[in-house]
Amino acid sequence: MSASAIFILDLKGKVLICRNYMGMLDMGEIDHFMPILMKREEEADVSPVAAHGATHFLWIKHSNLYLVALTKKNSNAALVYSFLYKIVETVKVFREYFKELEEESIRDNFVTVYELLDEVMDFGFPQTTDSKILQEYITQKGHKLEVGAPRPPATVTNAVSWRSEGIKYRKNEVFMDVIESVNLLVNANSSVLRSEIVGSIKLKVVLSGMPELRLGLNDKVLFEINGREKSKTVELEDVKFHQCVRLSRFENDRTISFIPPDGECELMSYRLNTTVKPLIWIESKIEKYSHSRVKIKVTARSQFKTRSTANNVAIMVPVPSDADSPKFKTSIGTAKWLPEKNVVQWNIKSFPGGKEHDMHAHFGLPSVEADQMEGKPPITVSFEIPYFTVSGIQVRYLKIIEKSGYRALPWVRYITQSGDYQLRTN
Repeated sequence: MSASAIFILDLKGKVLICRNYMGMLDMGEIDHFMPILMKREEEADVSPVAAHGATHFLWIKHSNLYLVALTKKNSNAALVYSFLYKIVETVKVFREYFKELEEESIRDNFVTVYELLDEVMDFGFPQTTDSKILQEYITQKGHKLEVGAPRPPATVTNAVSWRSEGIKYRKNEVFMDVIESVNLLVNANSSVLRSEIVGSIKLKVVLSGMPELRLGLNDKVLFEINGREKSKTVELEDVKFHQCVRLSRFENDRTISFIPPDGECELMSYRLNTTVKPLIWIESKIEKYSHSRVKIKVTARSQFKTRSTANNVAIMVPVPSDADSPKFKTSIGTAKWLPEKNVVQWNIKSFPGGKEHDMHAHFGLPSVEADQMEGKPPITVSFEIPYFTVSGIQVRYLKIIEKSGYRALPWVRYITQSGDYQLRTN
């Protein structure tokens, strides 16, 4: 059981829209919500669940709105909150129409929001919450709503609620992106304090019918099961899948089998808490001249194989807040001063592996003190390396199985990019 009713309120507690799903709740109960909330704020009580008699309020705040679920039953709180956040996500999908979920958009698009609330839940039970399926039910033209011929939600008639039947394409293709972000923190003594890899596999599916896909990775656990321990593998941690993946199959034999949604989705995400050799290493030296000038030398070294190239590298070097009169010299790329951020941004469009480059910056310091440079922010780096994964994960195969037997082309692309990538300097 989820919620008996859903309310959307403004910051003053005025009801903008509501939907009573079960008809067994006094809708006037919502009047008690804001007084309870204000009292809790005075008492610094941050609990997201409140009660008035037998009625429970489960709520979230988004932008200038409160989304409140009311129930008198012993409901699954995690399910209710998941549903509330799904409403926010679903409404935001209709971006051309709503722009953003806020008070004004609710007022302007009252009918559409009400139709959405009507489709996502039935008699207190969540139904179709997938935005792509909902867009087939509800379409907009200007401020006019058109609802197609009545039909039961896909979750009732079809086990695959995330994909419609009868999809047809002239050319069948699957595009897969394996994207890894490197989070790194290096201290002033050049020691790595934190390193991790956060990965995701994203799909763009252009396939007719109801195909089944099977994905094979160089997963360490799978290779150990099959007695292939000598092969190059990765040990995936904190793996999360899209709802389309058959979890029982993965738990039994590590096979990733699924009927994909149409269009774009994130198939899975994973994390590797492993020591990562910094892909781009930064060294910085600062020389001060009688408190009136400062010279900064930054050396960047790419520590990956020469056959790979980092694109759109941006190195952000902090400078004193009162620096002025900048002069730059770079062995590659361009440097510019961003006074509003107190940084020098060194841009390198293409940085091949195994290379080293320098950037020299001169600044005037009209009022700097001797300790002005101490405790400065770290250097941050952003970059993207195509055709490369730092973990070594590989797509061994991507099989497409469809009853009609059509041919389909799978495309796989690997990308490594910077996440939270920081290097502290003296």
